[in-house]
Amino acid sequence: MTVASELLDRIGSRIDESGFVAHGVHVRAGDETAERRWAPDVREEIHSVAKAIAVLAVGMARDEGLIDPDEVVAHDYTMRDLLRMTSGVDYPWSPTMFDDDDVYTSFLAREPRGRVFQYANASTYVAMRTLAARVGDVEEWLEPRLFAPLGWDGISWRRCPGGHVLAGEGISLTTEEMSRLGVLLRDGGVYEGRRLVASDWIDAMHSDWFSRTAGPGYEGYALGAWRGPGEGWRLHGAYGQMVLFRPDAVVTITADDHFGADELAAFVMS
Repeated sequence: MTVASELLDRIGSRIDESGFVAHGVHVRAGDETAERRWAPDVREEIHSVAKAIAVLAVGMARDEGLIDPDEVVAHDYTMRDLLRMTSGVDYPWSPTMFDDDDVYTSFLAREPRGRVFQYANASTYVAMRTLAARVGDVEEWLEPRLFAPLGWDGISWRRCPGGHVLAGEGISLTTEEMSRLGVLLRDGGVYEGRRLVASDWIDAMHSDWFSRTAGPGYEGYALGAWRGPGEGWRLHGAYGQMVLFRPDAVVTITADDHFGADELAAFVMS
C-alpha cells in the first residue's frame, strides 16, 4: 500500500466514525495519489479557497511588472494588506452584501483602523477590483495563465451585479481539480514542469503570517492561507472545502459540514 493510500484509509475511517459529511478526499504524496468519494464527483463551490486563486492572480501580475503588492491602494493599506485581511477596514460579510451595496466604493470610503485583522470577502473583492484596473477582466486574464495550465476547462467565476468576479468565493471545482491547486502551491509555483508564479510569492502564502489570538488553526493568516492546525497550513473554505499541506502529503477535501471541518483538519494534520 502506498503512502497516499495509507493516509487516505486513515482519513476515510475517521470520516466514517465521526459522521463528517464528506463528498470527496484526494491525497497526493509525492507523485502517488489516492481518492475516495462519498458523493457524486461533480464540481462544487470551493468558497474561500478561491481567495488563494486571487492571491495567485496578484502574484502573477507582480511577476509581469503590472502591479506592486506593497503600493498603497487607498488610505494607508496595500494590496498585500487586503490579501492578508489587515487593511483595518471594518466590512464584515453578509449574505446580501453585493445586493445591498456598492462594495468597492463603500469599502474605499471607510476609514481604516491600522493593521487590524478582519476576515472579509470584501477585502479580497477590493483587491481583485484593483487588479482589474491593471489587467482587465480577472477571469479572462487568468485563463491562459492559471486555469488552462491546471486543466481547469470551462471555469466560470461568479460575479457581482456589476459584473466583477466575487474574488473571495464563486468558483466550482471537483475534488481532484482543487487538488491541482495544492500541487502548484506544494511545488513552489510550478505545475507539470512549468513555472506559473514566482516561488517567493508562494512562500509568502505560508510564512507571512499575521498572528492573532484565536483557537487552534486560526492563530495566523497569511496570503489566502491559515497556519495550522499543528505544523502544517491550509486553504479553508466554508462547509469543509480544504487543501491541507502536511510535510509528507497534500490532502484535498470537499464536503458539506461547516462545523466538523476544524476537527477533521486537526486529525489530518496529526
